Amino acid sequence: MAGREDGMRRARLLLAGGGEAGARTPRVPIWWTAWAPRVRAVFGERAGHEWWFLLGGALLGLLGESWLPLLAGLVAVPLVRRRLRARERRRRAESRESAVVELCAAVSGELRAGRQPDRALLVAGAEALRSLGEAGAPILAAAHYGGNVPHALDHASRAPGAGGLRGVAACWQVSVEGGAGLAEGLDRVAAALRAERDQREELRAQLAGPRSTAAVLALLPAFGLLLGSAMGADPLRVLLHSPAGLGCLLVGGLLEWAGLVWVAHLVRSAQGTPGGGDAKGEVA
Repeated sequence: MAGREDGMRRARLLLAGGGEAGARTPRVPIWWTAWAPRVRAVFGERAGHEWWFLLGGALLGLLGESWLPLLAGLVAVPLVRRRLRARERRRRAESRESAVVELCAAVSGELRAGRQPDRALLVAGAEALRSLGEAGAPILAAAHYGGNVPHALDHASRAPGAGGLRGVAACWQVSVEGGAGLAEGLDRVAAALRAERDQREELRAQLAGPRSTAAVLALLPAFGLLLGSAMGADPLRVLLHSPAGLGCLLVGGLLEWAGLVWVAHLVRSAQGTPGGGDAKGEVA
């Protein structure tokens, strides 16, 4: 019966000239077409990647027939969320630092071409100031309406990653009061910020190896569970349903946490090594 139906379908497609005979287009349910955008909006934008830990804990709980993995996944959600938010803040700070470097280079070029400082800031530095977000709006307003640009630059430097604007404000103030060359000062600020960024990237590249090693060591218990399951030892049942297994799970979890905390401390201490000074001090 199935062969006769396929033959009739091929015949109808060939006689109608309707493309490839063996192609079948799967039908998508109407309810999925209506709800798919909402599901993607909820779990793709509002919810973060940290909720995957809760899903993984639920799956492990089903496999091990225990509530402990689900509780562990629930506890991991706020911890991972804080870590992801810290990473996002660091990424925004680095983006602001790059915007400050672009601002210095662009305004310096316009000043050497003969433009006035306020006009150079509006023409060449507007795009970089917009990249600073809310911190750049007061600077644009001060330059456009004849306000106190150094004060606006100093106030905007309080945003994470925008500390180089303190050097720009100092150069601007000196050039206004003493007539010193603003372009040369901005070039020195940009050079100091580039040197600091290059040093940080080099240090990050040197720490990539220890971080990878720590990640591999942190994932070894998971590989051990998979290997034990493949050998038929059923490690989840031993860990979750026996006193000795619960004790091993507690001790192993504490040791895993202590190892990750120690590695993170080593990385933070290495990244906090004093190096290239502040841009304002470099200019001074």
